Amino acid sequence: MRTLHIEQPPLLFKLNQSLEDPRDGLTLFGPLDPGCPYGIRWAAVGPAGARSRLKRWVRAIQLPIVDPKPRLSRPFFPGFEAAFRIPWSPTPVHEVDVPDVGEQLAVSDRHQRVFGTVDAYAKRIIQAIREDGVRADVWFVVIPDDVYKYCRPRSPAPSSSAPATGSIRVSRRSAAEAVTQPFLFAEDRAASVPFQFEPNFHNQLKARLLGLDAPTQIVRESTIAYQEVVGPSGKPLHDYDTIRSSIAWNLATAAFYKSGGRPWKLASVREGVCYVGLVFKRDERSADQRTACCAAQMFLDSGDGVVFKGAVGPWYSDKTRQFHIDRRSAQDLLRIALDSYVRLRREPPRELFIHGRTRFDDEEWAGFRSAVGSTTELVGVRLEESFDLKAYGAGEMPVLRGMAAIRDEQSGYLWTRGFVPWLRTYPGAEVPNPLLVEICRGSAPLETVLRDVLALTKLNYNSCKHSDGLPVTLKFADAVGEVLTAGPVGETPPLGFAHYI
Repeated sequence: MRTLHIEQPPLLFKLNQSLEDPRDGLTLFGPLDPGCPYGIRWAAVGPAGARSRLKRWVRAIQLPIVDPKPRLSRPFFPGFEAAFRIPWSPTPVHEVDVPDVGEQLAVSDRHQRVFGTVDAYAKRIIQAIREDGVRADVWFVVIPDDVYKYCRPRSPAPSSSAPATGSIRVSRRSAAEAVTQPFLFAEDRAASVPFQFEPNFHNQLKARLLGLDAPTQIVRESTIAYQEVVGPSGKPLHDYDTIRSSIAWNLATAAFYKSGGRPWKLASVREGVCYVGLVFKRDERSADQRTACCAAQMFLDSGDGVVFKGAVGPWYSDKTRQFHIDRRSAQDLLRIALDSYVRLRREPPRELFIHGRTRFDDEEWAGFRSAVGSTTELVGVRLEESFDLKAYGAGEMPVLRGMAAIRDEQSGYLWTRGFVPWLRTYPGAEVPNPLLVEICRGSAPLETVLRDVLALTKLNYNSCKHSDGLPVTLKFADAVGEVLTAGPVGETPPLGFAHYI
């Protein structure tokens, strides 16, 4: 086993300037592509008090935000227009009032509680778009902390919960079977609807808005107004004094990206390269526990991402605990992704890397191969976090981020977490584990694959930090799958990645 160190991939900003950290690059040079020069057209959704706090927060980030104890790992926020070079007015183009959802939150059954709460938001957003003709770049959905507390899959029922409406009519199992065998009576059909959705506010709201061009940013009220949101004791629920700049960086970057801007891209990426992350998510509401939804996330060398939903079928095996699709579904899924690539670039990619968590079997790889032409080099890469190897740096600091231990010509360990000289610290708490990177199909230089994986850890536009521990092809795989299966699985057109995060 030999070791090597891969240099941190630089990012490209305005005027073709490159730096390692996106926050420094935006502060000094501005974003690569500002999108609309007239600024962000945004809509505010939520109760009146929450919307007021959101507007005050947007007004506050027009000016610099400096933490009480500034650190290199958390640089100050210079102000929105100073960083992104376009305005963001504190006055939204439209406001959607959501009345108090306390009655919905008090329902004892988890599925009905979450469905009713999401309904209060989703119906009003859909009405604003379809009936009122509202057009916004991004919809900011600000929720009270009780929604976050009681509208997640493992959330307990409120202590003062009320009986679930209609719960005696339909069981969860019957509701799952109703997807293929609908109930005869309208009352039963209506009672079964909440059970056909995942009891997760975030995923369910995004799933119900996928058919609309309405990227959303869901934010908790206590995140933007932590000093004002207090608990039963009268004290603030959270103390975010030391991370105010990080909150501003993350939410501002997400809003900029979802409004159509491109903050940065990789400075040294090879042209004509396409990366596809394979996504599987079991449909827990299906009567057949093998049923899963398959999708592909395609990332271009520019950093743009598109999600394509594939076939739904019995892809999960209890014996192997792995997901594999058949040849026809693999061919169809990759062909959709390639057709989209050609529409954008007018020619097929020279190299296409498929990232997955398991090795690809013969059937699905044959399907992938039949979808690409002779001019495209197809490579399958397995990525998983490894716990069987530890590396330690000298002194108190852990191993350098970017260190790699090569096992053979096809596989090696890559530390995507570790000490970052640019930040002069390790932004973590535990001894970092490496990623096991294995070229399981096709052929490519292992060092090139390792460099690509490390570079893809810097394309998370949903936040703004030096890097992630996982490449974007896997970072959002679970998030995409959960949104796709958060409701009845149906036809979903190819959509930009901004709709899922």
